[in-house]
Amino acid sequence: MINRFGKNARALLSTLILAAVAGPSMASTLNQNVSWTIDRAGTTAKYRVVAYGDSIYAGYNGSISNAAKYSAPTVDAEYLSALWGADIESIRRAKSGAVASDVYNNKIVAERSYMQAASTRVVTFEMCGNDGLQARTSFKGQTGTCNYNVLTTAVNNCKTYLAAGMDYINANAYSGVKLKVVANLYYPGYNADNVQSSCNDPTTGAKVNLRDKFLPAIAQMNYWTCEYARQKGFKCVDNFAEYMGADYDTNGDGQIDSQALKYVAGESEASYVNRITGALRPTLRDANTHFVSSSSSYDYIQSDDVHPTYTGGTVSAGLWGGTTGTGAARYTSFAGGKSPIWNRYGHERMGWSLSTFSPAAP
Repeated sequence: MINRFGKNARALLSTLILAAVAGPSMASTLNQNVSWTIDRAGTTAKYRVVAYGDSIYAGYNGSISNAAKYSAPTVDAEYLSALWGADIESIRRAKSGAVASDVYNNKIVAERSYMQAASTRVVTFEMCGNDGLQARTSFKGQTGTCNYNVLTTAVNNCKTYLAAGMDYINANAYSGVKLKVVANLYYPGYNADNVQSSCNDPTTGAKVNLRDKFLPAIAQMNYWTCEYARQKGFKCVDNFAEYMGADYDTNGDGQIDSQALKYVAGESEASYVNRITGALRPTLRDANTHFVSSSSSYDYIQSDDVHPTYTGGTVSAGLWGGTTGTGAARYTSFAGGKSPIWNRYGHERMGWSLSTFSPAAP
C-alpha cells in the first residue's frame, strides 16, 4: 500500500508539473501569487498596491516555481515608496495562462479581499493577453478556408471582461483607493508573425499575412482597454506604445514614436485602429529590439518571445506556493521620476509607466 501510494503520488505530481510547464502556451494555468513589501528606512506607514492579472503581472519566466521579484507592479511600488516616503506592500494575485474571464472570475472577484484592505491605495489589473495568444494559435493551425471568428471572439471576450473588471473594482475596492489603473497589450512575436497563413481567405482564396490579421485585433483590444478606462475612472498604461515604438522620431513627423502611438482620450475606435494599422504602422518595431535612441536598443521580451524581460532576481511563485517577503528598495530616489534602468527591461518600462499616474500623496 505504501509503495502504491508513493507511485500514485509521484504520478500525480508529474501530471501537475507537466500541466504547469505547458503554461500559457497550452492554455493550462498556474497561480503565481506574490506579496513583496518595499521597506523604506525611517518610516512605519505602510500602504498597499494590489495587482490582478495573468503571466505579465505574475512576472512569468518559464518556471513552475518562481517568477520575477520585480515585475511591473513591484517596480511601481518602489516609485510609490520614494514618492510617499512610506513602506509599500505589492500584492500580486496573478494566474499565468489565464484568459480574461478567468482573471475576472478567479482573481478580481474571488480574491477581492486584497483590494478591500484599508491600507490599499492603488488597484491595477491587466488581462486579454491569453485570449489573443490562444486565438493566434488557433488561427495559425487552420487549413482550408480561414475562419476569422476566433479573432472576433477574442476581442469580444476581452471587451466584456475588461468592462466587468473595472465595474467590479469600482464597486468593491476600499473607499480610500487613490488610483485605479489598467494596462493594455504589447504585440509579442511581431516579427515572427510576418508570415503567410496555412488557410485561405474566404473571399480571395489567397493566403493571408498573419500579422496583417492579428494587428487590427490587438488594436481593438487596446482601444477598448483605454476607452473603458476613460469612461470608468481608470487610468490606462499604454504598453503597446511604450514597447512597440522607439523613443525617438523615426519617421520625421515631429513626434517621438512611442508617444505618437498612444491612445488619445476620446478618439473613436476607427481613428485609433487606422492610426496603428495605417499611418503609424511603419514606426512599429518588435519589442525584442526596443530603440531608446537611434544608436541604442534594449530587449524587452524574453527568449520565449512572449513575456517581458526583468532584472533583480526571482521569488517563489508557483506550484509550491508564493513568496511573502520584505526588502529595501533598489533605488530610494528617482531623478526626473525615472530609475537608471527605467527603459532597459520590459518590466521596468511597464512599472515606470504605472508610476506616471501616481497620486502625490497616499
